[in-house]
Amino acid sequence: MFRVRDELDEPSFLAIDKRVQTELVPNQPGFLRRTTARREANWVVVTLWATDEAAADFDVAAEAEPVWAEFIGAAVPESFSSERFDTLD
Repeated sequence: MFRVRDELDEPSFLAIDKRVQTELVPNQPGFLRRTTARREANWVVVTLWATDEAAADFDVAAEAEPVWAEFIGAAVPESFSSERFDTLD
């Protein structure tokens, strides 16, 4: 969960998010699904991975990707939080 920096308008942020969605995430082993949602100023991205290892591998691989740096840089740093959950199915 995060808030987008004030200086970045919504269309600009969504363009960055779309690049992550189409260029980065689907090319990673174990990727299942990703969605972005918003309520007022709060945003959330939910990404489903086949395994915890696939999610951890993405975290490492994403560090080297410029589009990921741009995505993370779009968030207000103190608003950013990340958690992993286990699916029930």
